[in-house]
Amino acid sequence: MPAMSASSSRSHLSSSAPFVAVVGLSARMLAQSAAHAGYRVAALDLFGDRDTRRYAKLWLDTGGTGLSLDRDKLHGALERVVRLPRLIGYVVGSGIEPHIGWLHDTARLPRPIGNDAGATAAVRDPARFFALLDELGIAHPETAFERPAQLEDWLRKAADGCGGTHIVRAAQTDAHAGYFQRVSNGLSMSALFVAARREACVIGHAEQLHVASGELPYLHVGSLGPVGLPAHIAQQVDRAVRSITARTNLVGLNSLDFLLDGDAIRVLEVNARPSSTMALYERAWRDAWPRGLLAAHIDACLHGRLPAARALAPPCRAAQQVVFAPHAFPVTRRFSDALFVDPVCHDIPHAGTRIEAGHPVCTVLVTADAGASRAVLMHELQRHTQRLLQRIETSTQPAHEPVDSYG
Repeated sequence: MPAMSASSSRSHLSSSAPFVAVVGLSARMLAQSAAHAGYRVAALDLFGDRDTRRYAKLWLDTGGTGLSLDRDKLHGALERVVRLPRLIGYVVGSGIEPHIGWLHDTARLPRPIGNDAGATAAVRDPARFFALLDELGIAHPETAFERPAQLEDWLRKAADGCGGTHIVRAAQTDAHAGYFQRVSNGLSMSALFVAARREACVIGHAEQLHVASGELPYLHVGSLGPVGLPAHIAQQVDRAVRSITARTNLVGLNSLDFLLDGDAIRVLEVNARPSSTMALYERAWRDAWPRGLLAAHIDACLHGRLPAARALAPPCRAAQQVVFAPHAFPVTRRFSDALFVDPVCHDIPHAGTRIEAGHPVCTVLVTADAGASRAVLMHELQRHTQRLLQRIETSTQPAHEPVDSYG
């Protein structure tokens, strides 16, 4: 998408259009989808990236130490947002998991547009979730709630984590909290689905992209999709989604993470919120989702409506990857401007921002024809991520350049 000024991107929005708030570690994707659907947007996140503010009428900082949300800032921001005219509520994205219980228990906040505390706990409490899978006859990796005597081939996972930052090898930690899961073979996949009134429909399937980073063996960095699955595999995924939804009363956009091993799937978890993979499907099925997927989420949550059937064959495929800083560096105006006009770059940092080593710089999203192979799509993704890394290496901060006030 070509870059545009804040005024030109918002000019189509009526001053009487409803407000919706979007909350997460990064709110850009949700803000973009909400603005596309015709909502005025209040974005609450850590970064306040240039494109986030392009789509949002209001941005509020909720950043804490490192890459985490500050609960007091989040509380204050939501108390401010609740006074916005014609606010319909707020939608949560990635990074909110540790705060879900508190959000549902706190009075005088906006209406949450998504799963209630009961539905969230039904899939995020590991003891309840894996017992439910067993009851439904849905396969999953071997799971334990006490530290195994033999730690080889076991992982420790936190129940409220996301993005792979909550997964470590059991032998590398003394922690007993969370739960333990045996390492299993298979390709890491996800299915995005929308649910309402105990029914659900799968929007699409995506391959999850992971890298090993320090003590984190499965750091999530991106995704590729839509991925076509054999009919019998797609049926297994559909059955799992429908069975879990019927028992837990999930609503809106959610994602099912699973391993694909030959002709079988093993379910890993359900993310009870919109997933980052929605960006792939909005790009691949633009005609099928003319108002975007956040509109479908809101319709399902507030009105109990599931979307109409979409076209089966996407006109293209997409892949996205978060690019992390190889070393600390200050963002120059030239660097920020170059990314802002680059159609494959999203989540653009402001000039004057200092990005620490290992922190996200931006997201690269590329597309290819629907018939393109995985290798072709991955080559295109790697080409652009390498180009971005080269930009970082050649970026300089002239002594006379003023620090942007957004920093």
